[in-house]
Amino acid sequence: MLQIDQLSYWEKTTYFDGFDAVIIGAGIVGLSTAIAIKKRHPNWRILILEKGYLPSGASTKNAGFACFGSPSELFDDLKNNSENQVWETFNLRYEGLKTLFQLIDPQKIDYLPCGSYDLIKLNEEEINLDFINYLNSESKKITHKNNTFLIENNPGEKFGFNGIKCAYFNSLEGSLHTGKLIEQLHQKAIQLGITILFGIECQGYESSELGLLLALNIGEMKADRLIICSNGFASQLIDEDVVPARAQVLITKPIANLQLESTFHMDKGYYYFRTINNRILLGGGRNTDITGETTTAIETTENIQAVLKTLLKEVILPNQSFEIDYAWSGIMGIGASKQPIIKKISPNVYAGVRMGGMGVAIGAAVGQQLSELID
Repeated sequence: MLQIDQLSYWEKTTYFDGFDAVIIGAGIVGLSTAIAIKKRHPNWRILILEKGYLPSGASTKNAGFACFGSPSELFDDLKNNSENQVWETFNLRYEGLKTLFQLIDPQKIDYLPCGSYDLIKLNEEEINLDFINYLNSESKKITHKNNTFLIENNPGEKFGFNGIKCAYFNSLEGSLHTGKLIEQLHQKAIQLGITILFGIECQGYESSELGLLLALNIGEMKADRLIICSNGFASQLIDEDVVPARAQVLITKPIANLQLESTFHMDKGYYYFRTINNRILLGGGRNTDITGETTTAIETTENIQAVLKTLLKEVILPNQSFEIDYAWSGIMGIGASKQPIIKKISPNVYAGVRMGGMGVAIGAAVGQQLSELID
């Protein structure tokens, strides 16, 4: 690979010199942050560095859910966190989607406001009506909508699922195409004059009298400010409470007469599926091997894929034949809290990481908040 010290004067001055801010990561957060900074500081030169030829984490590897909270997930969150934290996160997800749709035309990313179903298995504890009423009361303070959450008593009969006794419908959620989302953010960044380079990894940094010195896989460069938006890979650069969490996904070949036009969650959000072009896209299962899935290895494993296939066969498509087309994985960033880390790490170094698997929903809002910290 061509090193920086092998570049021409033109290449160095165009792509590696004189940047006011260098952002690590060209996913949803990195691009949103760059756009927000450029709007606040139109004259700044901004560079985004991405180690892969596409975003390396989860931005283009997720299931494409525009979601902000299923009842079973919220029920579990309230057991382990304060009400204030839970509803702050709910608000960030809801407002984050609104921020995203102010940046990007929803029609250009195939946004479909189809709602979502939180499925409850036969052996799983049901959520009572009082809790649903509580969710509706609290969510109204944020969404200003009545009855966001509804009870669906016969999801098995309605969708042909097996072993599902009830479901909770969220009327305000939907689905989108995350590949097109990144494409739209990328185009917007380019239009604003932001430089984006792929295949370049930041391996570390240090402060000097001349500013920040970044150690890249192609040599060294200087930067006035460094902004880390690499989420699940953040621990390679900063010492914060964020660890990698791999999410595995599979997709079937097209299935004739498939009638599941919605998005679906199961088991406190650990499983999720939807339809796309007459296929089932299914992800999750990390809870069956938390240790094994705490990794930055972008690959699939036989045990998780077997769990997903079993779920497809026994619950989602019990009376239909199907074939798996292919599978993939993405790397999220999680920690003890579901709230993202948006902070100044040290002089001229900032971070927007730990999306907690909610990057689609909160990424644009995190970018906006992060931009407001940078001086």
